[in-house]
Amino acid sequence: MADDTGRRERGKQLKRERIFAAARDLFDEFGYAGVTTQQVADRADVAVGTVFRYAATKAELLLMVRNEDVRHAVRRGLDEAGAVADATEAVQTALRPLFDTAAQRAADAAVYQRELMFGDANDPYRADGLAVVAELEDGIARILTGGRQSAAARSAARAIFACAHIVLVRPSGGERFDTTDLPRQIAQIVAGYRAGAADTAAHPTAN
Repeated sequence: MADDTGRRERGKQLKRERIFAAARDLFDEFGYAGVTTQQVADRADVAVGTVFRYAATKAELLLMVRNEDVRHAVRRGLDEAGAVADATEAVQTALRPLFDTAAQRAADAAVYQRELMFGDANDPYRADGLAVVAELEDGIARILTGGRQSAAARSAARAIFACAHIVLVRPSGGERFDTTDLPRQIAQIVAGYRAGAADTAAHPTAN
């Protein structure tokens, strides 16, 4: 019985890996808009119903595939930011790999961001993607505080990601992918956070 269960689980894992690889290859080749779930099933050599056991929609397939890319970009950015002394420049460094990854397929990145914000609340791949966003925001907050955590730093980090999200999602409305104004926005948020932190330090009992 245990051997049968183990074989079934291994079979499920192999199918998931084939579906993941097929979806990744097809999205890379044709973009999200140019791919159907039937094509993913054909490339993975499974029935389309099998695909839906692992991802209920094409959007979930995109989340399943791109979560790994985004997680890698976020962790690389935060690691590189650790070598940058200035907080504003460090935040920009932390975000750079995310934007470099998104720029390769801006339209797909926009769909990914839209699904993160407004997708099915019960989708485990969406939950996984939101966990990556939380990891990024936590890392940005630690950059602002020098390694500590604070409510003000977390609020500033969320504001910074909100600005980043707007840049990433714009191509879904037909606008071009453009990060030109983002450094100024980041600098303003960091300056506002620093001013608030300085005021709190100067008047600790009033805050």
